Amino acid sequence: MPALVPTQFTARITWIGRVADRSNSLAADPLSEVLATFAGVEGEEHAGVTRPSCSRVLAQYPRDTEIRNVRQFSILSTEDLSRIAERMGVERIDPAWVGASLVLDGIPDFTHVPPSSRLQAETGATLVVDMENRPCHLPAKVIDAHLPGHGRKFKSAAAGCRGVTAWVEREGQLRLGDTVRLHVPDQPPWPHMGAVDPR
Repeated sequence: MPALVPTQFTARITWIGRVADRSNSLAADPLSEVLATFAGVEGEEHAGVTRPSCSRVLAQYPRDTEIRNVRQFSILSTEDLSRIAERMGVERIDPAWVGASLVLDGIPDFTHVPPSSRLQAETGATLVVDMENRPCHLPAKVIDAHLPGHGRKFKSAAAGCRGVTAWVEREGQLRLGDTVRLHVPDQPPWPHMGAVDPR
Protein backbone atom coordinates (compact mmCIF):
# COMPACT_ATOMS: atom_id res chain seq x y z
CA MET A 1 0.00 0.00 0.00
CA PRO A 2 1.48 3.41 -0.93
CA ALA A 3 2.04 5.93 1.85
CA LEU A 4 0.03 8.52 -0.10
CA VAL A 5 -3.38 7.50 -1.39
CA PRO A 6 -5.15 9.16 -4.32
CA THR A 7 -8.71 10.10 -3.32
CA GLN A 8 -11.84 10.56 -5.39
CA PHE A 9 -11.75 14.27 -4.56
CA THR A 10 -10.75 16.61 -7.35
CA ALA A 11 -10.98 20.37 -7.64
CA ARG A 12 -10.88 22.90 -10.45
CA ILE A 13 -8.49 25.85 -10.27
CA THR A 14 -10.80 28.88 -10.42
CA TRP A 15 -8.32 31.63 -9.54
CA ILE A 16 -4.55 32.16 -9.64
CA GLY A 17 -2.80 35.15 -8.12
CA ARG A 18 0.59 36.60 -7.25
CA VAL A 19 1.48 39.04 -4.47
CA ALA A 20 4.31 41.12 -5.92
CA ASP A 21 5.18 43.33 -2.93
CA ARG A 22 3.59 42.54 0.42
CA SER A 23 5.19 45.59 2.07
CA ASN A 24 3.17 47.75 -0.32
CA SER A 25 -0.05 45.68 -0.39
CA LEU A 26 -1.20 42.14 0.35
CA ALA A 27 -3.47 42.32 -2.71
CA ALA A 28 -2.71 39.69 -5.36
CA ASP A 29 -2.66 40.27 -9.10
CA PRO A 30 -4.80 37.77 -11.05
CA LEU A 31 -3.03 35.51 -13.55
CA SER A 32 -4.13 32.85 -16.03
CA GLU A 33 -1.26 30.47 -15.26
CA VAL A 34 1.98 30.14 -13.31
CA LEU A 35 5.04 27.93 -13.43
CA ALA A 36 5.43 26.32 -10.01
CA THR A 37 9.15 25.75 -9.41
CA PHE A 38 10.96 24.37 -6.39
CA ALA A 39 11.31 27.99 -5.26
CA GLY A 40 7.62 28.73 -5.77
CA VAL A 41 6.44 31.29 -8.33
CA GLU A 42 8.89 33.82 -9.76
CA GLY A 43 8.06 37.36 -8.72
CA GLU A 44 5.84 36.21 -5.85
CA GLU A 45 6.45 37.70 -2.41
CA HIS A 46 6.32 34.23 -0.84
CA ALA A 47 8.76 32.62 -3.30
CA GLY A 48 12.06 31.11 -2.25
CA VAL A 49 13.48 27.79 -1.19
CA THR A 50 14.00 29.26 2.28
CA ARG A 51 12.35 32.12 4.18
CA PRO A 52 12.85 34.06 7.41
CA SER A 53 10.82 32.51 10.23
CA CYS A 54 7.75 34.43 11.41
CA SER A 55 5.42 34.56 14.42
CA ARG A 56 3.84 31.21 13.45
CA VAL A 57 6.99 29.32 14.50
CA LEU A 58 8.24 31.39 17.44
CA ALA A 59 8.00 28.30 19.65
CA GLN A 60 10.63 26.68 17.43
CA TYR A 61 12.94 29.51 16.25
CA PRO A 62 13.85 33.12 16.99
CA ARG A 63 12.15 35.47 14.52
CA ASP A 64 13.92 35.82 11.14
CA THR A 65 15.80 32.52 11.42
CA GLU A 66 16.38 31.11 7.92
CA ILE A 67 14.15 28.04 7.52
CA ARG A 68 12.75 25.90 4.70
CA ASN A 69 9.94 27.72 2.90
CA VAL A 70 6.77 25.65 3.18
CA ARG A 71 4.56 28.72 2.65
CA GLN A 72 5.14 29.27 -1.08
CA PHE A 73 1.41 29.06 -1.84
CA SER A 74 -1.69 30.30 -0.02
CA ILE A 75 -4.59 28.15 -1.22
CA LEU A 76 -8.27 28.67 -0.47
CA SER A 77 -11.49 27.08 -1.68
CA THR A 78 -14.50 28.78 -3.20
CA GLU A 79 -16.59 27.14 -0.49
CA ASP A 80 -14.49 28.60 2.32
CA LEU A 81 -14.42 32.06 0.71
CA SER A 82 -18.22 31.97 0.56
CA ARG A 83 -18.34 30.99 4.24
CA ILE A 84 -16.05 33.90 5.18
CA ALA A 85 -18.19 36.36 3.21
CA GLU A 86 -21.35 35.05 4.89
CA ARG A 87 -19.82 35.44 8.35
CA MET A 88 -18.72 38.98 7.48
CA GLY A 89 -22.17 39.86 6.17
CA VAL A 90 -20.94 40.76 2.68
CA GLU A 91 -21.81 39.42 -0.76
CA ARG A 92 -18.36 38.10 -1.63
CA ILE A 93 -14.67 38.22 -0.79
CA ASP A 94 -12.38 38.60 -3.78
CA PRO A 95 -9.42 36.20 -3.43
CA ALA A 96 -7.12 39.01 -4.52
CA TRP A 97 -7.98 40.90 -1.32
CA VAL A 98 -6.58 38.12 0.89
CA GLY A 99 -3.40 37.47 -1.09
CA ALA A 100 -4.48 34.08 -2.45
CA SER A 101 -2.16 32.10 -4.73
CA LEU A 102 -4.81 29.58 -5.80
CA VAL A 103 -8.53 29.09 -5.32
CA LEU A 104 -9.93 25.58 -5.77
CA ASP A 105 -13.51 24.48 -6.21
CA GLY A 106 -14.70 20.99 -5.27
CA ILE A 107 -12.89 19.66 -2.16
CA PRO A 108 -15.13 19.73 0.94
CA ASP A 109 -13.84 21.24 4.19
CA PHE A 110 -10.67 22.16 2.31
CA THR A 111 -9.00 24.07 5.15
CA HIS A 112 -8.83 20.83 7.15
CA VAL A 113 -7.29 18.45 4.63
CA PRO A 114 -4.51 16.53 6.40
CA PRO A 115 -1.03 18.11 6.50
CA SER A 116 1.30 16.48 3.96
CA SER A 117 -1.57 15.85 1.54
CA ARG A 118 -0.70 16.40 -2.11
CA LEU A 119 -2.58 18.44 -4.70
CA GLN A 120 -1.52 17.07 -8.08
CA ALA A 121 -2.40 18.81 -11.33
CA GLU A 122 -2.88 17.19 -14.73
CA THR A 123 0.51 18.60 -15.75
CA GLY A 124 2.17 16.65 -12.93
CA ALA A 125 2.80 19.80 -10.89
CA THR A 126 2.38 18.78 -7.25
CA LEU A 127 1.94 20.92 -4.15
CA VAL A 128 2.39 19.58 -0.62
CA VAL A 129 -0.01 20.92 2.00
CA ASP A 130 1.93 22.27 4.98
CA MET A 131 -0.92 23.06 7.37
CA GLU A 132 -3.97 25.21 7.98
CA ASN A 133 -3.32 28.88 7.26
CA ARG A 134 -4.38 30.74 10.39
CA PRO A 135 -6.08 34.11 9.70
CA CYS A 136 -4.28 37.35 10.48
CA HIS A 137 -5.11 41.06 10.34
CA LEU A 138 -3.10 41.81 7.16
CA PRO A 139 -6.01 41.56 4.67
CA ALA A 140 -8.06 44.11 6.66
CA LYS A 141 -6.62 47.18 4.93
CA VAL A 142 -7.18 45.74 1.44
CA ILE A 143 -10.73 44.67 2.28
CA ASP A 144 -11.51 48.10 3.73
CA ALA A 145 -10.45 49.72 0.46
CA HIS A 146 -13.28 47.80 -1.26
CA LEU A 147 -15.74 47.28 1.60
CA PRO A 148 -15.21 50.15 4.06
CA GLY A 149 -15.59 49.12 7.69
CA HIS A 150 -15.54 45.37 7.01
CA GLY A 151 -11.81 44.65 7.09
CA ARG A 152 -11.68 44.23 10.88
CA LYS A 153 -14.23 41.40 10.60
CA PHE A 154 -11.99 39.22 8.44
CA LYS A 155 -9.73 37.62 11.06
CA SER A 156 -12.55 36.17 13.18
CA ALA A 157 -14.74 35.36 10.16
CA ALA A 158 -11.91 33.38 8.53
CA ALA A 159 -11.24 31.16 11.56
CA GLY A 160 -11.29 27.54 10.41
CA CYS A 161 -11.76 28.43 6.75
CA ARG A 162 -8.63 30.41 5.71
CA GLY A 163 -7.29 27.59 3.55
CA VAL A 164 -3.82 26.06 3.69
CA THR A 165 -0.24 26.89 2.88
CA ALA A 166 1.73 24.65 0.53
CA TRP A 167 5.08 24.15 -1.18
CA VAL A 168 6.19 22.69 -4.51
CA GLU A 169 7.22 19.03 -4.54
CA ARG A 170 7.17 18.62 -8.35
CA GLU A 171 7.55 21.50 -10.77
CA GLY A 172 5.03 22.24 -13.49
CA GLN A 173 2.40 24.59 -14.90
CA LEU A 174 -0.79 25.46 -13.05
CA ARG A 175 -3.55 26.95 -15.22
CA LEU A 176 -7.03 28.32 -14.72
CA GLY A 177 -9.54 25.54 -15.30
CA ASP A 178 -7.04 22.75 -14.58
CA THR A 179 -8.10 19.89 -12.33
CA VAL A 180 -6.08 18.86 -9.29
CA ARG A 181 -6.53 15.59 -7.38
CA LEU A 182 -6.19 15.30 -3.62
CA HIS A 183 -3.84 12.58 -2.31
CA VAL A 184 -3.80 11.99 1.44
CA PRO A 185 -1.34 10.27 3.83
CA ASP A 186 -2.30 6.69 4.65
CA GLN A 187 -2.03 6.95 8.41
CA PRO A 188 -4.45 7.44 11.31
CA PRO A 189 -4.53 10.66 13.36
CA TRP A 190 -1.94 10.78 16.12
CA PRO A 191 -3.77 9.51 19.25
CA HIS A 192 -1.89 11.68 21.76
CA MET A 193 -3.15 15.14 20.74
CA GLY A 194 -4.94 15.52 24.09
CA ALA A 195 -1.52 15.62 25.78
CA VAL A 196 -0.18 18.44 23.58
CA ASP A 197 0.40 21.75 25.36
CA PRO A 198 -1.43 24.37 23.22
CA ARG A 199 0.84 27.27 24.28
